[in-house]
Amino acid sequence: MSAEFVVDLAALSANIRAVRERVAPAEAMLVVKDDAYRHGLDAVVPRAIAEGVTWIGALDVSTGVAVRALAPEARVFAWMLAGRDDVADALSARLDIGVGSAALLEDVAAVAQARSAAADVHLKIDTGLHRNGVRLEEWSAFVERAVQLEALGIIRVVGIWSHIGEASDADDDDSRAVFDTAVTQARAAGLAPQKLHLAASAAAFARPEFRYDMVRIGAFHYGIRSADGPSEGELGLAVVGSLQAAVEKVGRKDTIIGTGYVSGLMSTAAGALTAATPGGRLPVTEIAADTLRIPHWDGAAAGQIVTLFGAEPADSATDLAERLGTIGEEVVLRLASDVPRRYVG
Repeated sequence: MSAEFVVDLAALSANIRAVRERVAPAEAMLVVKDDAYRHGLDAVVPRAIAEGVTWIGALDVSTGVAVRALAPEARVFAWMLAGRDDVADALSARLDIGVGSAALLEDVAAVAQARSAAADVHLKIDTGLHRNGVRLEEWSAFVERAVQLEALGIIRVVGIWSHIGEASDADDDDSRAVFDTAVTQARAAGLAPQKLHLAASAAAFARPEFRYDMVRIGAFHYGIRSADGPSEGELGLAVVGSLQAAVEKVGRKDTIIGTGYVSGLMSTAAGALTAATPGGRLPVTEIAADTLRIPHWDGAAAGQIVTLFGAEPADSATDLAERLGTIGEEVVLRLASDVPRRYVG
């Protein structure tokens, strides 16, 4: 057996319930970018709907269209759009659109007017991360244009939103102050947004004042904790995805596992990656094209399963990420991208 990414849907369900309880009364949007962080849209979205999730964050339009096919009644939010073709596809799929520039607002208005159907939009203020969004000094004019378009029945302003850097509490407090100012100005201009959303996973859990009406939770739903943050157990979350492989050959000094860098494992992970085996957790000493080596243990036998990251007793994705100088979701996206998935639970 080569490596496979084992996805525990029961753990996903438990995380959805834990997230909902933690952030209440705010609503939790489930973010499913990058094929649900490689856990698989086709399985994750139906399970989420069965657990009562009503808002799904898709990032891009193509993901939003795929989500719509799986969840006809859900609210689906997409915020990475490039021009009028994307807008047209988003409106055809009844997506909520994140609008972070005056140019995109005009594209949305043009497409919606041509289709004689109002677009549901969430206006984005740049609170300092500078990923995208309208700067505060340009916000009043942007809002005035949104008010005009809403009065004409071309758009509905459903929400106001932003991203924060989560680099420090002080920086995030500054971002929240900008956000509050933008919301106050929008309401004074005549808008009545139903959903204010600023926080993602870490801030949503740690700082209640950042929750507003809704939070966008990606990594935490999948049991991927933040680097240098509380453990999954401390957060009340379970790891959903585990990378597993089988023993291929047993030697006197080494045990050969049947997966390698052709399955997505970076050769540079040797020395950082460990394997949870029936003989305990052992270091991966070498990663070749289709095999990796770990030390021999008493009782090792071909066909035994080892876990390279995932649920205890293995390292979590973020445990490994901290040694590799990256983040947990990046480990999952890189190491689980070229292996088949298997679902349990």
